[in-house]
Amino acid sequence: MLNWLYSTQLFGVKLGLAGMQRLMEACGVSHPKAWVIHVAGTNGKGSTCAFAESVARAAGYKTGLFTSPHLVEFYERIRVNGENLPPADCERLLRRLHDLVEPWETKPTFFELTLALALLYFAEQEVELIILETGLGGRLDATNAVPKDVAVLTPIGFDHTQYLGSTLYEIAREKAAIFSWHRPALTAPQEPEALRAIHETARQRHVDYRIISEECLLPLGLVGEHQRRNAALALAALHALPHFLCSAEEEARGLAEARWPGRFDEIEPGVIMDGAHNPPAIRTLVACWQARYGSLKARCLFAGSADKDLDQVITLLAPIVQEWILPPVQSPRILPQQELRAKLQAAGESAISTPPSMAEALRALSAPALICGSFFLLGEVLAHRRGQAYRSTAQ
Repeated sequence: MLNWLYSTQLFGVKLGLAGMQRLMEACGVSHPKAWVIHVAGTNGKGSTCAFAESVARAAGYKTGLFTSPHLVEFYERIRVNGENLPPADCERLLRRLHDLVEPWETKPTFFELTLALALLYFAEQEVELIILETGLGGRLDATNAVPKDVAVLTPIGFDHTQYLGSTLYEIAREKAAIFSWHRPALTAPQEPEALRAIHETARQRHVDYRIISEECLLPLGLVGEHQRRNAALALAALHALPHFLCSAEEEARGLAEARWPGRFDEIEPGVIMDGAHNPPAIRTLVACWQARYGSLKARCLFAGSADKDLDQVITLLAPIVQEWILPPVQSPRILPQQELRAKLQAAGESAISTPPSMAEALRALSAPALICGSFFLLGEVLAHRRGQAYRSTAQ
């Protein structure tokens, strides 16, 4: 049934809540019997979700986590108590969804079906807390059809401008639209233009929002000073839930045990893998690299999606790169090797190689090394290292 689900990507991205609301109602999951934390933003969404899930699990709550995209396997997108969706349950529930929507004239999208699959599984597993990561934007993202208890905004920057708007104010207004009337809302510190949009949205929806500007000082399972802000935001979200209980010891254990692959992730000595793919995330990655390695430069295995601001990404990344290694990547969203090579040649004089296969690209990599630019690249690298089949997805 995964073949059927993947085929629905042909329907593309369709922003709007009506299709998701119809699907949820037909599946009987319109009103989850669990707390729901909904997270939107440009960077830090996945890490914030991971911290919140890990702490809640340490406190004894049964958790459901929905994130995207996956790195290697589709089942990573849906987790209960930290465990991926079992393939047999995925197959069974997808069959149910297929039979349900087959007669429909307007078919649900890949993302809508994946979210419905998650909600069905979470209901069966009787989770107590659901953490939803927004897919794209906020206002019209399918996750916004799910009733929530707490809305959370991580740092907002320029991304998906073709859908969300060309100014920071417009983008922030789309993301702040996850705020729910009279429900708690939290935000990381934001640029003034973004904060203005957030304030206006909160006022319109009678929401008392808080800016979480402090940093968490406890030991963390994720690397980087920026993760201290993500952890503080996650803790604030949990404590905004009605009647949430967590001891100091459970909180500390959950933060220390939090794991989220592909976030300044040292996959072997001297080899760092990071999903940074837009300018704000690249700035953070560069700061983390320099804090770890000082002036030492990296051999950089790099690929980027054609719809990203790759010129600025390259400019920001170039000071820590001594050599670019550009592998072929299966995803149709990735800019082809030769086009990326031309951009890099125009941007600087570092050595550039274009190996014919991922295997040869990885053989050319030696510490200190950095693998970054796209989660699609990271997924293919991990699959190759594990000897697993990799199946590209556009969403």
